[in-house]
Amino acid sequence: MDLKAPKGKLGVLIPGLGAVSTTFIAGVDAIIKKQTPPIGSLTQMGTIRLGKRTENRSPKIKDFVPLAELSDLVFGAWDIFKEDAYQAACNAQVLSPPDLEQAREALEKIKPMSAVFDHEYVKNIDGPNKKSAATKMQLAEMLMEDIENFRKTNGTTRDVMIWCASTEAYIEPTEIHSSLEKFEAALRNNDPLIAPSMIYAYAALKSGVPFLMGAPNLAVDTLAIQELAMAQGLPIAGKDFKTGQTLIKTILAPGLKSRMLGVEGWFSTNILGNRDGEVLDDPMSFRSKEVSKKGALDYILQPDTYPDLYKDLYHKVRINYYPPRGDQKEGWDNIDIFGWMGYKMQIKIDFLCRDSILAAPIVLDLVLFTDLALRNNMRGIQEWLSFYFKAPMVAPNLYPEHDLFIQLTKLKNTLRWMMGEELITHLGHEYYDSYE
Repeated sequence: MDLKAPKGKLGVLIPGLGAVSTTFIAGVDAIIKKQTPPIGSLTQMGTIRLGKRTENRSPKIKDFVPLAELSDLVFGAWDIFKEDAYQAACNAQVLSPPDLEQAREALEKIKPMSAVFDHEYVKNIDGPNKKSAATKMQLAEMLMEDIENFRKTNGTTRDVMIWCASTEAYIEPTEIHSSLEKFEAALRNNDPLIAPSMIYAYAALKSGVPFLMGAPNLAVDTLAIQELAMAQGLPIAGKDFKTGQTLIKTILAPGLKSRMLGVEGWFSTNILGNRDGEVLDDPMSFRSKEVSKKGALDYILQPDTYPDLYKDLYHKVRINYYPPRGDQKEGWDNIDIFGWMGYKMQIKIDFLCRDSILAAPIVLDLVLFTDLALRNNMRGIQEWLSFYFKAPMVAPNLYPEHDLFIQLTKLKNTLRWMMGEELITHLGHEYYDSYE
């Protein structure tokens, strides 16, 4: 396998210089300075078993596959607000003043480029730092120029773009999204059904940069963008970072299903007060998130396969904007289950999480793994990265795998495959073939 070494600087290009991206950048800086361990990052702390259990080979993932060094990451961003990353982090109020001060030098270096933004797709916020052009194709060309200037200024040998900006209003794919030719014509014609995130994805791929979608926006999951990724030989992945409540669902639901316990209802509600919460207070932005958050249970529980257990499942998801809570999101789940002879039980979860703290290591892992895929000539949809997404992308005619534990097995087996190691099935029959 032609797996190239990670030589030189890796550019990390981020649409959206808000809570998630500034927390990510500050955390990388703290890890490099050895001020904190990389908690939450599979690439940095996770291990991978190789061979038989009796061989006792379980190196750290970062020692097994050739990942970029954190000290080789350089950051660029776009945002509708002009504040540098330090000011943006202060406004986000995720990190403590001492942690912000330690990261101040690294954050102040990052000043956002003017963003591609359309108020029709994000109703509840607006800002002055926006690009203006006659057509959306011209906006894409302006982004390509930004990417080229970033490369020259920072001397990067390769780059990855990861969307950390807001959730856009819900739209469904149409004819203009069905092929690259039709999409490019729509860009030139300023079609209203081309959202800003699609323009970023197009500009990145045309510039030779892989693209990762961290929100539930319709972008990389269009046939046009997938066609472009294949033509350019570039990896893409998405969508919507799996952080709080959905993370818990993809941990708990497989456990209930594995024991053949029924689920009658699953009520989920969230309160949060950050910019994400403000954006999601708009019904059309919430619709994008609702579709992303609700899909996991249907695919995990398979009601058509197990009608006695799940066919009448009532699943409700709510998100409530509550400014006093800030970035410290609270997710409540009430789960009505039933067991032997139909007797009913309940599970109640109150997850007081920190959204950006959970998302930041996801951003790091996705950047490093996507760079690995790029150097391994892996193009198109990277299903092995489903572990990190609420609504993972798959090839046509496949259903997405949402079970967190199957996703992790797929991810680690992909790494073993890359490095020429035996895939692990966990069968273990060889240990019991002989009692000599």
